[in-house]
Amino acid sequence: MTRYYPIMLRLEGETCLVVGGGPVAERRTRGLLDAGAAVRVVAPAATEGLKRLASERYITWIRREYRDEDLEGVRLCFAAADRETNRRVAGEAARRGILVNAADDREIGSFAAPAVVRRGRLVLAVTASGASPALAGRIARELAKRYGESWADYAEWLYRLREAARAAVPDTRERRRVLRAALEVPEAEWRRDLAEGDMAARIRMLAGQAETRLAEDGMDGTDGE
Repeated sequence: MTRYYPIMLRLEGETCLVVGGGPVAERRTRGLLDAGAAVRVVAPAATEGLKRLASERYITWIRREYRDEDLEGVRLCFAAADRETNRRVAGEAARRGILVNAADDREIGSFAAPAVVRRGRLVLAVTASGASPALAGRIARELAKRYGESWADYAEWLYRLREAARAAVPDTRERRRVLRAALEVPEAEWRRDLAEGDMAARIRMLAGQAETRLAEDGMDGTDGE
């Protein structure tokens, strides 16, 4: 069984290549755009969606068959064309040390493309390691229902609070206690913080609550931030 190591890649501004112009290529392209990548698509024909993205200058569409030189300067590649082309792309990408995913054969690529649910800064990814893309998709849909759009705002609030706490609470252990306590803040309150943009008052309140709880428990946690 192929074992994968899960990571989240930072692709903002990075050049990524998609070989192929069908529905799979379009899905991969849109996923890369969601990550802020600069996407280059190579295919003699493309879906209407890819054509629109190209006409609106969201992507660069090269209307021809794949050539090995298309991998120049590429950080990551999706091969979503015919089997022969995909094998050629995967082989050349591997030779150049470029991360590559082949749509029709996971074993010739270097990474798996999971089913993804995005809620702002919160990104949930699921894979069944090739056993069943349908299962991964079903679990992703269940996660999408469980974690609705409001989680994007919640994750943004937590991010802003954490950044403010880094500056306001220099002691690492105390900051951990503050950030753990933040998970108990009611939605109405954290939404007010977002609207008003004042994290300092919230940090002071959480620090006081964390100190009280520590005194009551007589212990200190060691959870990470």
